Amino acid sequence: MSELSFEQMLEDSLKTIRNGEVVEGTVIDVKEDEIILNIGYKSDGILTKNEYSNTPVDLTTCVSVGDTMEVKVLKVNDGEGQVLLTYKRLAAEKGSKRLKEAFENGEVLTAPVTQVLDGGLSVVMDESRIFIPASLVSDTYEKNLAKYDGQEISFLITEFNPRRGRIIGNRKQLILAQKAEMQKALFERIQVGDVVEGVIKNVTDFGAFVDLGGADGLLHISEMSWGRVENPKKVFKVGETITVLIKDIRDTKIALSLKFEDQNPWLDAAYKYAVDNIVVGRVARMTDFGAFVELEPGVDALLHVSQISREHVEKPSDVLSIGQEIEAKVVDFNEEDRKISLSMKALQNYADDVYEDEADVDYEDYEDYDEADAGTEE
Repeated sequence: MSELSFEQMLEDSLKTIRNGEVVEGTVIDVKEDEIILNIGYKSDGILTKNEYSNTPVDLTTCVSVGDTMEVKVLKVNDGEGQVLLTYKRLAAEKGSKRLKEAFENGEVLTAPVTQVLDGGLSVVMDESRIFIPASLVSDTYEKNLAKYDGQEISFLITEFNPRRGRIIGNRKQLILAQKAEMQKALFERIQVGDVVEGVIKNVTDFGAFVDLGGADGLLHISEMSWGRVENPKKVFKVGETITVLIKDIRDTKIALSLKFEDQNPWLDAAYKYAVDNIVVGRVARMTDFGAFVELEPGVDALLHVSQISREHVEKPSDVLSIGQEIEAKVVDFNEEDRKISLSMKALQNYADDVYEDEADVDYEDYEDYDEADAGTEE
């Protein structure tokens, strides 16, 4: 039996490899665009930048000499006697398996957004690309998807078809599930009469929607103040934190209020606006039969046209103007119906220095008080 040469024995001691085989190698050299690995074969393996990742990288920042890597053989001989390797394709295969398991198990995944597209977001996990359509990014319309660029987001895989290149992520489903849990917890915690904090989410002409942390409550314009609010947008700003009273809860609808009872101006109105008291107020609105005077936010009084002057006044707007400050005497106070009647005429001096008794006033004319006042509430 002939003796084998040293070269033959060395070659026989080295393993054989095939295209498509997964091997482990040790980094023996690394450059910016190329990694050289000892894979236990007669030739070293070459791993180029393009076969390392789909993302542009400097390979010297990714691996170091002495590191071990699991790679896949692309070509045993690249034409120059070297073994061409790939890392990204092996990672993609593993990633695809990982995503399939996540899809089947409903697992929540987290990854950074690598690209913002016209129709949605793209994320990459283990070299597998996942597309999240714009409609599945959030539970509300997202006008500016660019804010997600580079941001780490969580999502579910709701469609997995790698053969057709369709791996679809869904972030909206997670947000809805989270909100449902928060909503349940909120309704278990709150009740009518509670005072809570919330954040202004949206302001409209008729009120403001307040995020209470699980559900939105409506702060209607009529509940924004004991006084009158003409334009909610001039009073509240989106993002502002406010303390509100829970006025009513019906199913998932929450009615809010800023009219706290301890701040009710009618609590001490009987003292401040007792009959014969002299008061100062501002003309808030007018009708043909009289003017409504705001004595303080939430407390209005009626100045009947017959009580404006000892001289005949056809209509209030002939002598008064909106916003004008007037001084008058309280001639009637009805706490139960929350009605106050004023008289400017009672403060005017007559030639004979005698004031005609208030009883001469026909208070039946005040029947329009409620109707006019209610009309201005709308």
